Amino acid sequence: MKTVVITGSARGFGLEMLKVFRKYDFNCVICDVNEKELKNAQKEIENIKGKGIVLSYFIDVTNKNTLIHLIENTLSIVDTIDIWINNAGVNQPDKYIWELDEDSISKLIDIDLKGTILCSNTIIPYMLKQGFGAIYNVEGHGSNDACIPKLTLYGTAKRGVTYFTDSLAKELKDKNVIVGKITPGIMLTNFIKTSLGDGEKIEISEKNKKIYNILGDYPETIANNLVPKVINNTKTNKKFVWLSNSRAFARFISSMFKKRNIFK
Repeated sequence: MKTVVITGSARGFGLEMLKVFRKYDFNCVICDVNEKELKNAQKEIENIKGKGIVLSYFIDVTNKNTLIHLIENTLSIVDTIDIWINNAGVNQPDKYIWELDEDSISKLIDIDLKGTILCSNTIIPYMLKQGFGAIYNVEGHGSNDACIPKLTLYGTAKRGVTYFTDSLAKELKDKNVIVGKITPGIMLTNFIKTSLGDGEKIEISEKNKKIYNILGDYPETIANNLVPKVINNTKTNKKFVWLSNSRAFARFISSMFKKRNIFK
């Protein structure tokens, strides 16, 4: 039976992806920094019909010791870790780059960029030892070079994730370890409402709400579409995109005739 580990999976997109993996009879490993949410997530996933076991761990993606603890404890229970998804991330405060303090800058870069790098750095030796595996990194705003004021820091981190993923795929091309990208687009989760995890609240402007209502979706919708593609993938450096250019174009056209309200 295969095993999937998803960072930042006690809620939001990470949790919704695990729910789909559960339905495909994967062993599901939840890991997050929010211990209360971990317990809730474990109960929620266990209530979904599936043959695999469900494990949950407190981890800090910027702390290698917690990652090693997670991996070695998981491998003492299951045979292999087949898929690892670097999903953990935080949003930046709704501020220009010169308005951010040093701690906020460090925290976001550490989690969104360094966390992805460190998790990959830690799991790869185990995958090389078992002879196979797959690592997927979740992209975000900035991965496609888009620039939006007050998202400069977050976009910079995600652009770094994209470069890192592309380069890592080349480093591992002859090692039987797949590396790929998951690009979910705009999702209605707690992520867009708070900065730096559960830090200060972000007031969503009416302009942004209009964009979200046209292009946004619920995380379960996206997870149900993308996870089966990830499971069936056998090629490295594949990119799985929900909000494609054609989908976005169709949404803008349809918005002229039918209004959506995903905030209900």
